Amino acid sequence: MKQMEEKILREGQVLPGDILKVGSFLNQNIDTEFLGQMAQEFARLYEGAGVTKVLTIEASGIAIAAAVGMEMGVPVLFAKKHRTSNVDGSTYSAKVHSFTHNEDYNVVVSSSYLTSDDRVLLVDDFLANGQALNGLINLCEQAGAEVVGIAIAIEKCFTGAGDRMRADGLRIESLAMIESMTDSEIVFRS
Repeated sequence: MKQMEEKILREGQVLPGDILKVGSFLNQNIDTEFLGQMAQEFARLYEGAGVTKVLTIEASGIAIAAAVGMEMGVPVLFAKKHRTSNVDGSTYSAKVHSFTHNEDYNVVVSSSYLTSDDRVLLVDDFLANGQALNGLINLCEQAGAEVVGIAIAIEKCFTGAGDRMRADGLRIESLAMIESMTDSEIVFRS
């Protein structure tokens, strides 16, 4: 999606540790018009895939997932990073390491919200090391749900995680694919 690349070049900022700051439009201050365009593109890419549910992880993926779910007319579920008192009964859980926060989380979803009848589209803002996606895939496996695809706003290709996941047979559609980045240059995969 050329618009995503242009937005990153205009508004993004590369921080130390291979962090791309896009808080001005994607994950803190959300450009809702652009979010709608992203959702339309993901719905177009996964049209006909039989998606019955969108699944993401809290917190940065929720806005994108909600927009995609609305565009596709399907429910949205997010994995919580901590089991809370309002998550009762049977749950699925998976350990996830956050690249951005350098912290491990035990993400959970209620087993009543994710079932073997679901055909799931995983949605997230970034694909860096693939840990969040692996955790979401694990939750789907526990539920017997089928992962029909993965929708990513920005993929850091230089980590190799997306290419490894594609080699394992997963369909991943990323709106921007970054081959390399420094504080003075961002190079996109063509």
